[in-house]
Amino acid sequence: MTSSGSSEPTNQTPDGNGRNPLLILAGFIVLGLALTLIIFGGNLFGGNEAAETAVTNPSQSILQQVPAFEPAETTINQLPTGGDILAVGDLAYDFALMDVEGNLVQLSHLSGKPVIINFWATWCGPCLVEMPELEAAYQAYQDEGLVILALDQQESAEDVARFFDEMDLSFTAVLDEEGLISELYGVANILPTTFFINGAGEVTAIHRGPMTQAVIDGYLADTLPATN
Repeated sequence: MTSSGSSEPTNQTPDGNGRNPLLILAGFIVLGLALTLIIFGGNLFGGNEAAETAVTNPSQSILQQVPAFEPAETTINQLPTGGDILAVGDLAYDFALMDVEGNLVQLSHLSGKPVIINFWATWCGPCLVEMPELEAAYQAYQDEGLVILALDQQESAEDVARFFDEMDLSFTAVLDEEGLISELYGVANILPTTFFINGAGEVTAIHRGPMTQAVIDGYLADTLPATN
């Protein structure tokens, strides 16, 4: 005779709470691995190497880690700056250039004579207007020793000589083939620019732009040697 109180099989575990201890244990293992990766993952996969590369010395600031700036070496052709730029009263810079006929012209060899140094070019419109004014001044003062040096900027001797012939100019055309003297005198691209220099080699006037003969006469009054 079968008893009516017999029970059917259930999924309860021996402890009676219905949970499998193996599953709980596996969960703890997975959780432990996840925490390990979070805490130590950078070191496990070499992440510390990138950090060491980015910051070579943690005790230094970012600015201290930037390599110091090293200026380029000074060359003999370095241009004068600041107080080295010529002004009225300064001694003119000496130079030696070739004229259109192949003769050497050196400023210091003209010591004792008043000199006009005119920076120009055949393509410079204001320079062309000014050239007859310079020629008139040269004709008026050459007996007093006036020398005019027209320093052409980076053009051929043939082009400059042809221009002087066409304009019927009789003062001296000199070739500043590399533009070094114009840079030395701080002319840059401001043409024409004219320096007036007395017999002692001192700059008596600096004029930027074209001049009329009246303006030239005014500058020469302070440049030519005094007469009794």
